[in-house]
Amino acid sequence: MTLMDSFAGRRVPPAVTDAGLALLFTAGAFVPLAPLPSDAPQLRTPDALFLVLALLSALPLAVHRRFPLPVLLVMTAAVAAIQARHYIPHLSGPQGTSIGPSYLAVATAVLLTARRGTPRTATLVVAVVIPAAAVTEAVLAPDGHRIATLLADSVLLVGAWALGRLTRARAAIRDQALERAAALERAQEANARAAVMEERARIARELHDIVAHNVSLMVVQTIAADRIQDRDGDKAHELHGTIEETGRATVTELRRLLDVLRTDDEADADPSKEPPQPTVEALPALVDAVRAAGLTVDFTTTGTPAELTAGSHLTVYRIVQEGLTNTLKHAGHTHAELTVAWERRHRRLTVRLCDDGPPPGEGAPPRPAGLPDGPGHGLLGMRERIGAVGGSLHTGPRPGGGFCVHAVVPLPTPPQTQTQTQRQSSAPAPAPAPAPAPDDPSYDISGHYEGHPPHADHPRPSGR
Repeated sequence: MTLMDSFAGRRVPPAVTDAGLALLFTAGAFVPLAPLPSDAPQLRTPDALFLVLALLSALPLAVHRRFPLPVLLVMTAAVAAIQARHYIPHLSGPQGTSIGPSYLAVATAVLLTARRGTPRTATLVVAVVIPAAAVTEAVLAPDGHRIATLLADSVLLVGAWALGRLTRARAAIRDQALERAAALERAQEANARAAVMEERARIARELHDIVAHNVSLMVVQTIAADRIQDRDGDKAHELHGTIEETGRATVTELRRLLDVLRTDDEADADPSKEPPQPTVEALPALVDAVRAAGLTVDFTTTGTPAELTAGSHLTVYRIVQEGLTNTLKHAGHTHAELTVAWERRHRRLTVRLCDDGPPPGEGAPPRPAGLPDGPGHGLLGMRERIGAVGGSLHTGPRPGGGFCVHAVVPLPTPPQTQTQTQRQSSAPAPAPAPAPAPDDPSYDISGHYEGHPPHADHPRPSGR
């Protein structure tokens, strides 16, 4: 069927295929037969009736696609009538087996019906039409050749029917494979779209961190420089230089992130050309920038630094950056303490940032112009980041004033201790410690903890 349905690698319409077969078998019906043996029965001379029967035995193939079963029945009856009138040799006789164009036309009609018809139609053909045609041929055959005619016609038609069903099954398998391939392609496209959306959400968080921290820092520094312009010109000049450096760093980071949103033609750019992401080692520079804006920060690092993934490095940096920015926004020129503790024994990195709140008698500072109202996405971004690296985050007000941010980031497990950890995983877990009270500095004002439970794996350090 592949050869009949296609030509030179191009799909041929079924109507064209049927019309070509009809013309081919019609021409074959009028081709003079080869000389028969002298002892063979004499054939009837073709006349007008032969012309009609010959056309009925082949031309209906042109409309077979629309009427498969009726076309098969008309062609079978026409060939039987031609044989009964002795216009063509018997299928089996004294001359042997003679499968001429008329018998091949019927076999082709059986093949096409089995391939194109429904399962019910195919069953009807093999169970009724083929046996009836074989018996009719056997009855019309000469004496002594009926069994041979019955077998020859049965083999010819059943073989054509089986070939038709086989091609139909292969076509069904091919269509299923194409459907599965299309479904897989759609799933891959959906996954790609989801990955793009996830990446865009990450970029949005990065942009928020950059804008919220650096721009807010520039606004605060500008206000401070304006207030001391007349009293301390050198200090104002220093603040202006800090503002310039902060602006340049902001533009650089924004350009790096916005490059991700360019066209796909630049997707294969060398990643090494992009500036590295900030790490824990960049925290001193961040603290110095905040101190220049008027915030007093006591920065303490304890323990021996350990290996940390790039994602965890960036998470710690962004959490400290967001916490310091919030302190500048809501507490003004106050005092804050930042502690970074590397706890190798507990396989964790603890970050604690607490401020004293607005200075006494000043209250909350006025919100600088140009900053958005509302809580924004700062705390939400912190929780999403800490949850992505498997850590925990607790935020809330301190007793007596001020605000605390407490984050715990797990350290990677060394390869030599992974086996021991797996062996100990089957041991019963210790009973969880009671939940902290609402006045505890590490209590989450949202009413729940983000990431891992705060006391099961990461005990909270004591408050001040």
